[in-house]
Amino acid sequence: MSRINTNTMENALSNVLSDARLSKRKHAESVELHVNLKNYDPSKDKRFAGRIVLPNIAKPRMSICIIADIVHYERVKKSGLDVGLANIEDLKKLNKNKKLVKKFFASADVFLCSSTLIKTIPRCIGPHLGRVGKFPTSISYDENLADRIAEAKSTVRFQLKKVLCLGVVVGHTEMDAASLKANTVRAINFLVSLLKKRWLNIKSLYVKSTFGKPIRLM
Repeated sequence: MSRINTNTMENALSNVLSDARLSKRKHAESVELHVNLKNYDPSKDKRFAGRIVLPNIAKPRMSICIIADIVHYERVKKSGLDVGLANIEDLKKLNKNKKLVKKFFASADVFLCSSTLIKTIPRCIGPHLGRVGKFPTSISYDENLADRIAEAKSTVRFQLKKVLCLGVVVGHTEMDAASLKANTVRAINFLVSLLKKRWLNIKSLYVKSTFGKPIRLM
């Protein structure tokens, strides 16, 4: 964070939050971090990808579906967790049909799957799962389901593709400023750690709410 002035960061995030609250929208807006890179050639340089769990939940409205075996199915039912539920029979009913597979995986933002079933997923879905880009994350019996759901809602992913612009959600407009700052700092530092020349690859950084104007950090 040495390249970003602390006051600049705090003022920018404060403005994002205050502007969003003045708009009085029915639902909280996401707060996004937008990055423009430089001195990178996606056609030649190695493309990076990485995930980081932020200190605070960034996407509270993220929809999650658990593909559960009988043990996890009963646990979710008893817990009252606000998640979708599916079992292996539901996947078999898709019959490896491309349209049905796509529709099923469009029903949630993130999928978790019992570790006992994770290896059977490709056999049930067929070759279409890779194209969907939502391969389920394994969960074991030892893990707390509520914690794993919170972790999923706090995780962001940076991936360099064909363009030098990146954007991730680092929070929402109902967060307090300190929590939003902690998330933003963690996300920026993680991104910098992925870059071959660290801060020298950062051209500019902006924060904005979903419907707000971008505010430059550097």
